[in-house]
Amino acid sequence: MDVLKLKPGCELVFTVTDYYDGPRKGIANYQGQPHLYECIFDETADNYSESFLLTPLDSNSFQLAVEDWEIWRRWEDAFHAGKADKLTHPALPHEARRHAELKQILDKALVSDPQKAVTRIGQFDVLCESSLPRGVVRPLQVKWTESSPQRDAGERRPDLRGYQ
Repeated sequence: MDVLKLKPGCELVFTVTDYYDGPRKGIANYQGQPHLYECIFDETADNYSESFLLTPLDSNSFQLAVEDWEIWRRWEDAFHAGKADKLTHPALPHEARRHAELKQILDKALVSDPQKAVTRIGQFDVLCESSLPRGVVRPLQVKWTESSPQRDAGERRPDLRGYQ
């Protein structure tokens, strides 16, 4: 992949492991360091908020998560090329065992920790134009900002046209 240029103030998104009307969980940099991001659900509004818990990740958990993401990306590429069946999701058959091993580790390691986390507003954006097929996850960037009363009163949702 070509070197991607981030917009000023933005950080790289490494993974998106949960998506509903926008990224909800995954790994992205915050202040240049990998963090688990997890969207906070607003029970009053009965909808996801724009606020995310950002929990720092240790190097080992980050490396394992990136390895698992790469396994999934290879499956996604093969699926959209007609070379993998949906039944094999989320890993190609020859990588299914390793994915299962990683999943066991990551299910325990990738958990938000309110004691270590900070809360920030996340604005996700497609990092670059791409010729990827519809439905394929595009590279993303995110801008983390502190919450403000005006923002809490409601502001635009992230514009992710072209994301999928």
